[in-house]
Amino acid sequence: MSHSSPSQQSQQPSLSVTFDVEGMHCASCVKRIESALGNVADVEEVRANVANGRVSVFSHTPVDSRSLKTAIDDAGFSASTERIELAIEGMHCASCVSRVEQALAGLPGVIAASVNLATERAQATVLSGAVSRAQLASAVRKTGYQVAAEAQGQGDQRERQRAERAKRQQWLLVLAIALTVPLFIIAMSDHLVAPFHHWLVEHGAVSIMDWIQAVLATLVLFVPGAAFFRSGLTALLRRTPDMNSLVAVGAGTAWLYSLVVLLFPQWLPAASRHLYFEPAAMIVTLVMIGRFFEARAKGRSSSAVRALVNMQVPEATVIREGVEQTLAIEQIAVGDVLIARPGERIAVDGTVEQGESWVDESLLSGESAPQHKQAGSRVVAATINGAGSFRYRATQVGDDTTLAHITRIVEQAQAAKLPIQSLVDRISAVFVPAVLVLAVIVLAIWLFLGATLSMAISVAVAVVIISCPCAMGLATPVSIMVASGRAARLGILLRSGEALQTLDEVKVVALDKTGTLTEGHPSLSGMFCAPDVDKHQLLGQMSALEKHSEHPLAEAIVAAAPELPGVQVERVQVHAGEGISGRVDGHALSIGREAYISARASGLEQFASQTEQQAGGGASLLYVALDEQVVALLTVDDAIKSDSRATVTALKKRGIQVVMISGDAHSTAHHVARQLGIDEIQAPLLPAEKASAIEALHERYGAVAFVGDGINDAPALAAADVGIAIGSGADVAIETADIVLVSGDTEGAQRALALGHATLVNIRQNLAWAFGYNLCLIPLAAGVLYPAFGILLSPVFAALAMTLSSLFVLSNALRLQRFQR
Repeated sequence: MSHSSPSQQSQQPSLSVTFDVEGMHCASCVKRIESALGNVADVEEVRANVANGRVSVFSHTPVDSRSLKTAIDDAGFSASTERIELAIEGMHCASCVSRVEQALAGLPGVIAASVNLATERAQATVLSGAVSRAQLASAVRKTGYQVAAEAQGQGDQRERQRAERAKRQQWLLVLAIALTVPLFIIAMSDHLVAPFHHWLVEHGAVSIMDWIQAVLATLVLFVPGAAFFRSGLTALLRRTPDMNSLVAVGAGTAWLYSLVVLLFPQWLPAASRHLYFEPAAMIVTLVMIGRFFEARAKGRSSSAVRALVNMQVPEATVIREGVEQTLAIEQIAVGDVLIARPGERIAVDGTVEQGESWVDESLLSGESAPQHKQAGSRVVAATINGAGSFRYRATQVGDDTTLAHITRIVEQAQAAKLPIQSLVDRISAVFVPAVLVLAVIVLAIWLFLGATLSMAISVAVAVVIISCPCAMGLATPVSIMVASGRAARLGILLRSGEALQTLDEVKVVALDKTGTLTEGHPSLSGMFCAPDVDKHQLLGQMSALEKHSEHPLAEAIVAAAPELPGVQVERVQVHAGEGISGRVDGHALSIGREAYISARASGLEQFASQTEQQAGGGASLLYVALDEQVVALLTVDDAIKSDSRATVTALKKRGIQVVMISGDAHSTAHHVARQLGIDEIQAPLLPAEKASAIEALHERYGAVAFVGDGINDAPALAAADVGIAIGSGADVAIETADIVLVSGDTEGAQRALALGHATLVNIRQNLAWAFGYNLCLIPLAAGVLYPAFGILLSPVFAALAMTLSSLFVLSNALRLQRFQR
């Protein structure tokens, strides 16, 4: 089916995008899809193929891929997406980032593109089947940058490539310094070693020294500094100048002018015959020194991911066919039985089958206290076994382990781009071209005011060099990298880097009760029996009956009761929400709430005083009837977590409103809230009502963070501005949340909020410095202080200031590594 007018049919559309659509089964589906896409702006023709489940869209102008996905989804089908990552070499500033993002986003089928300067990686979200990795790489290469030949997830290969590049850059830096130092000494000889300079003048050797300067400077610029000219001039020719363009223009202008003075002095007035070989070489060398330290600082900022990768053991002891053998980690399969010896790291995720020990899980969860492991306990790869020894069966291996999952989450968070970065992106798109225009204007003004050509060029070069946008490009991504890594070490997994900024905006924290503020495992906290009842015998009989129920209260009774051998249970009936009954050892036994028992037995009044004492205490009250006579009152309670009170207190001290949202009865929720100091309670709420409550809180207070752990918390986690899942909770809750607390304690929520605030403060400091640096020093480099104070900034000092600016941003971001629990 085609959606094109007769005039359009005469000229076939030249642009097209083809992608996968799920749910297309018949001709009717085809018609609906083609109709939906035909209404998208700029779309001229649509062809849907039910046989292969693909759709092709044709147009003369690029079509917004997000609009295509929205149209498909709104029509009741699914346009799935995939994310492709690229490792990019050669980016140095915010302008580089902007160019690469524009190149990727301009490809048909790309929904969004994000480039991170600190990690040197690009992420493109594309319509499935529309764009290949090779097409994305080609688009990047056309902008003048290189794409590393590595597959996604090959961390070791990526590290080797980075190490090789670092080694190459280090040798080039050594060469640049070795050539620049003698050049500096020769150029400054009249100031540093005046007698030597006078000797050169007397013997007519000055011109020889000038030629030596020219040779040394040329070697510096076109051997170690060749990358600046190769990349920078290419970018200029494509009319997309970047930082390399600034260095190439600045240093190249100084070198070229000096060469003219040396070769054709008659072309210039005597007052303008100054050599600038030394500043040209110094500019290149100082920028290379800055990049060297930047690379080292970036390495430190990404140390969290490397540390996670290095935690994986290369081999482990496996028992196969009754024989112990040492196998590489890649050879271990699900179901294998492994041995954990004292002091060893756990190789893969698994379940303990035999033995016991204490395991240090602090590197993954942030919890410093070792955890006791015994038969049935879960163990996690990369945690450290204590003094004991045990055998465990592998349940997750390779990329399915918790360690691999955490590593992927941290990498994704570090590659994120915060909303605050949008300001930098808009400025960087025009910054470098504006600087080059400004340098030409400054040159013209100085010449108009009567300055010598050499002086005017020196000022213009200083303006170009000092304006490098490195600090702007690094201000946000490096802070995100460091914060994400630090969070992982504290047991806080940021599933999206954007959550860091939203955390800083949170005004209210809503907390689920069961499993979040409480342990989530009800326990038998009290038992009041009639005088003639054998408590031990009754508990055993109750346990035998409750084993036929899956209710949490039943589990609490079973866990507290002794195992009585030979107990006969029959005629079991479970009454959902009320109680359970059956015959145990020939006696009628019923356990349940007051209304349920009162209809089946007499004698409730003998426990009236105990009932009155326990009412309002937050515990669930159950009655036990034996042969139609009430014989016991039980209290089942869900203990409050040890850290819950401290968490609530800390949040309130930060000025954050704390609200409890629970599905439990209001009296139970109120009892727990009163103990924790929570003033606002919303209970009982169904899952959908929890989500509505979150939206209402957002309207009242602003940004809302919700902390929960259960399946019924998933809607609220999704509705909140920031969803925080307890790591020990249900998988669906963890997958829905923006942040996962690996350790399972609510204290992590308070730590996450504090880290989010610290990160945004750090980013604002970096951006203030980056923009303030340019606002202050560009006018200084342009010579605004010269008329009043006679101060002009040398291009060499401009290069030094530019280098120090970037290093300030990097060192400030690295302070987040010291963020405390």
